[in-house]
Amino acid sequence: MHQSKLPRQWAWYSMAASALLLGQPLQLSAQSGLDLPAGNQPHVIQWWQGALVLGGLSGLMLLDNSTQRLTQRHRSDAGDDLASGVRRVGQPEVYGTITLGLLGAGIISGNHELTRAGGRLVATLFVAGATSTLAKLTFGRPRPSQSHDSDGYIPFSGQEAMPSGHTTMAFALATALSDDIHRTWASVGLYTVATGVAWSRVNDNRHWLSDVAAGAVVGVTSAKLVNGHWRIFNLHPPQFLLGPGIATVAWELSF
Repeated sequence: MHQSKLPRQWAWYSMAASALLLGQPLQLSAQSGLDLPAGNQPHVIQWWQGALVLGGLSGLMLLDNSTQRLTQRHRSDAGDDLASGVRRVGQPEVYGTITLGLLGAGIISGNHELTRAGGRLVATLFVAGATSTLAKLTFGRPRPSQSHDSDGYIPFSGQEAMPSGHTTMAFALATALSDDIHRTWASVGLYTVATGVAWSRVNDNRHWLSDVAAGAVVGVTSAKLVNGHWRIFNLHPPQFLLGPGIATVAWELSF
């Protein structure tokens, strides 16, 4: 079964974005994070909240081996077919098409809100993908299909189980769209699909339980930081510039 890798995904995605924006560089200049209504200030992430998340992920690691055995013991053809379909949401043919569709619709219709939403989604996926790739290289964790040792971390070894890239991108997409749509039914549907992507990676024996949980954290956090709902220290939402041969994300840190 073919498994796409993030570097290839982003090579494809960057070329497609450049082609779409070739004639419209100014309409996306300096697109920033979401302007929050007055009185609705961003949530500043505290150190203890980060510690709680890390503690939760560490606790899930204790369940990695038992979850893997249970999932593979009850694996079925029907489940594999479902996993094959749902995991595509975490691949560029889906999230790339949705993102380029938003940008294209905004540019063609002259709808600046739609264009800004597309720009935020590009920035979100870029941040999520870059963070996931860096973490994969740093942790060097083996996939369950490669080793029964869930603790066999070898940094920069080419092992790339943690975090799950598919799950990262699925939750980044779901969070970004959910925050822009502001509809309960849309949020429920988007997060259900993203959770399905996470399940598919465990079902396919490509990731441990804690891998997909870490991917969800990276995806949600990336979207919330880019759209300005969350803030780490005084890091502001990014300024995002797209144009012919240009793709830049600029972050501002105030003191």
